[in-house]
Amino acid sequence: MKHTPTIRAELDRYLQQKGLSLTQFGHIADMNRGAVSAIVTGNKPLSVNQLDRITEAMGLPEGYFYDLFVENYIIDHPPNMRRIEPFLYRCAELDKFGVIRRVVGVIMDNLLYSPKLFDIAEELLAQGRHDAALILYENVAEVEKYQHSERLAICQYRMFTIQIGDDQSRNLRVATLFEPYVERLNEIDQLDALKDLANVYRSLRKWDKVDEVARKMRAKAEIQYSMKHQYKSREYDEATRKLSRPMFVYIAYADLLCASVCDAQGDYQQALQYTYAYADLDWVKETDDNTLYWVKLYQDWARCNIYVNKLLSGDISVLPDYVEYIAGTAHTMESEKLSKLLNVMIAANRFQLDVNDILKRFEMIIDSFVQQPSSDMYTHQVVPEQTTCFKYELAKYYLNRGNYSYGFKYLLDVLSKSLANNKESFFIRCIKLFEQFKQFADVRTFIKYESLVSVGQRERLFYY
Repeated sequence: MKHTPTIRAELDRYLQQKGLSLTQFGHIADMNRGAVSAIVTGNKPLSVNQLDRITEAMGLPEGYFYDLFVENYIIDHPPNMRRIEPFLYRCAELDKFGVIRRVVGVIMDNLLYSPKLFDIAEELLAQGRHDAALILYENVAEVEKYQHSERLAICQYRMFTIQIGDDQSRNLRVATLFEPYVERLNEIDQLDALKDLANVYRSLRKWDKVDEVARKMRAKAEIQYSMKHQYKSREYDEATRKLSRPMFVYIAYADLLCASVCDAQGDYQQALQYTYAYADLDWVKETDDNTLYWVKLYQDWARCNIYVNKLLSGDISVLPDYVEYIAGTAHTMESEKLSKLLNVMIAANRFQLDVNDILKRFEMIIDSFVQQPSSDMYTHQVVPEQTTCFKYELAKYYLNRGNYSYGFKYLLDVLSKSLANNKESFFIRCIKLFEQFKQFADVRTFIKYESLVSVGQRERLFYY
């Protein structure tokens, strides 16, 4: 049988090699002689704080003995959360994810430890240590998968939000896995969960799912908003404070999402009706500053989207007013301005409009808006999608107008990003557009195009 080394033996060997007494080493490690003696003789369990001091005093990298710590003090020992909890936090700080998995694997046979590990995961999430938190959520969810508990649903929600990223194929899998758990969350948490789920489906252009989730969110939000004003209890107020938005926003946002579905389907008249609905918020009862901020925001969005729906339906007369509106929103984030300019490009390509002057006017925004960090589920999912759309529309516009250097530049960029992020629909659209204009591509452009397409075929990501 293989002999497992011990931290105690490693320390004892080090002391002998260096010729250090327990007292001398204690001074180096900032520990008293008795504590060092207890560790060497094995008379006292080792804490993670003591382990870190010993490791540093021996001149070894942080976390050097963590695997041995698991072997010596956790495996084949009754779980001691007073020792395990600080050890997990320290492993998270050092990105020792493999060690975390080992520890959790040892103790998760017993359901009694599930609540504590869930609490640790919540704290790690609050600290921004998402990768470590994900390991704990996954394990808690696994052992509680037959319990049908709210904690299981929360774990699934946390796993969903942590795993959403740039890979759209993965996002679809994650959203599909999470959706059945939404109804198991409490009624208040369901609103944010549905909002986040809708945003992911929106980025994936799964319009049927966006419509379904939006309608469900609206129905639930209307019930909760009515209850909020019918039962004015302290407990209910505390529960609603957990929401990321004022409660009325979920009703208005559902209308905005339904409008976006109609936009995608080309039904601009119906989209206008939904837009008028979230523009009229006279029914909102709250009058606090946060409420007024959101009301103004939705009214501003409505004004913008009224222009958009009229423009995309063919009413070109609103284009000058829409452009002035975009230019006049100096306070608006550049990402939002780009999303507004996207509508200009769609209209330009649809109705063969010359928008060179508009592109020149907003040249700095267009050139600078790349690689911006995202802060929440909306900006992380919808804004990158809009950026890809904008570049595709730019490519289409320039190619149609004979500006092939710019057209192919943007087209190959979208093709590359689509390959990296598994955006199959854009990849296929780019291929079709390139084939339409390939006779105008220079040798370098053609070589890069062929290389990207061959990668897509080799990885079997795209079929067309």
